[in-house]
Amino acid sequence: MTGTTVPYRVTSPVTGEVLEEFPHLTDAEVDALVARAALAQKEWASRPISERAAIVAAVGELFAKHAERLGAIATTEMGKPIDDAVGEVQFCHDIFGYYASEGPGLLADQELPVQAATARIQRLPIGPVLGIMPWNFPYYQVARFAAPNLVAGNTVVLKHAESCPRSALAIAELMLEAGVPDGVYVNVFATHDQVARIIADPRVQGVSLTGSERAGAAVAEIAGRHLKKVVLELGGSDPYVVLDTDDVRASAWAAWRTRLYNAGQACNSNKRMIVMADVYDAFVEALVEEARGLEPGDPAALADGTFAPMSSRAAAEALAAQVQDAVEQGATLHVGGVLVDGPGAYFRPAVLTGVTPAMRAYREELFGPVAVVYRVESDDDAVRLANDSQYGLGGAVFSTDPARAAKVADALEVGMTNVNTAAGEGASMPFGGVKRSGFGRELGPLGIDEFVNKRLHYVQR
Repeated sequence: MTGTTVPYRVTSPVTGEVLEEFPHLTDAEVDALVARAALAQKEWASRPISERAAIVAAVGELFAKHAERLGAIATTEMGKPIDDAVGEVQFCHDIFGYYASEGPGLLADQELPVQAATARIQRLPIGPVLGIMPWNFPYYQVARFAAPNLVAGNTVVLKHAESCPRSALAIAELMLEAGVPDGVYVNVFATHDQVARIIADPRVQGVSLTGSERAGAAVAEIAGRHLKKVVLELGGSDPYVVLDTDDVRASAWAAWRTRLYNAGQACNSNKRMIVMADVYDAFVEALVEEARGLEPGDPAALADGTFAPMSSRAAAEALAAQVQDAVEQGATLHVGGVLVDGPGAYFRPAVLTGVTPAMRAYREELFGPVAVVYRVESDDDAVRLANDSQYGLGGAVFSTDPARAAKVADALEVGMTNVNTAAGEGASMPFGGVKRSGFGRELGPLGIDEFVNKRLHYVQR
């Protein structure tokens, strides 16, 4: 993970202004924090699980209590509309609450049927684990990693995105306020080289990353050399298949709102809309009507008819280049798809059709507010197009016939399939993908099973 050191810096996506910078830790400071996490883990693991769960529940309550303040921080740092930011914080309350209440049962010994002996599987903590978190959901991503590991008895070393230092510090402060002991949750403003050393450190027993394919490959390579368990949640280009509908306008409105959520910067956003030929033209027309006339807005008070910025000017410029590549090779840009003049990170929401395999937009993830729409003639065509992707995170299928939609959904090569909804989400719903979208799961009963020692305990009678 060597390379240019990225500063921990708050930059307004609205104005481009640098609001605050935070220094990197020294190598000695990083080592001291890892040492604290390793020392604290033994005592934390020795506590009754009911005690750990109670503290985790208190963390969740504080997320709810401070939702407005925490949401405002995220809006400032990465441009998330304030209502969505507050909603994200409230979801963290649900996640911590879920693992506080369900975690002890999920970690309970599992008896095995054997003759002339007793045998059970124990789920035991493994030690300090490193989380490398992204900017697009600065609280939710941390919650789904930290909550199950804290209940399980691991300690958490958290390296947040360089653009979200205020969010990172706010979470660390909230942990202490909830009664999480010193060293059980530590925040590190680490460089990439320091992160590599943390992964290699024999005291650290695993690493979870949510981020880009490039970052995931780099982390997995280091972890592999040092025989560390890895969970990766990487990119996605989720298919959103519309087989039929009795209300095209309503279906297009729902698809557009899903695509614009978080300015299109969600791993499991509906980045490829695959629409049956008999409703395709009306569907595209309705999307264009939704997009036409939108103007840049203030994410702290987003009004109707306006759109939020992306996380950074660099991200918006990268998306513009992908769209321009498609247009130059013959795709049709119906509306939007250009940067707004000025230093902010505003990118006009776009509708793009006629994308072919020769274009970057066909193979690459479009991490921003661009609706790419494809026409198909049959259910089989829809499945073939949906699966023609290096990604395999999630997918959704819509039809007035749920059985028809379920058959198509069953054929999708993804980690999460959904019928007649964009996503089945909740603290109890496992999240993760296949192919280049990564491996491992977070949330639900599978999320707490990733970083535990599933030890066999066998007693001969």
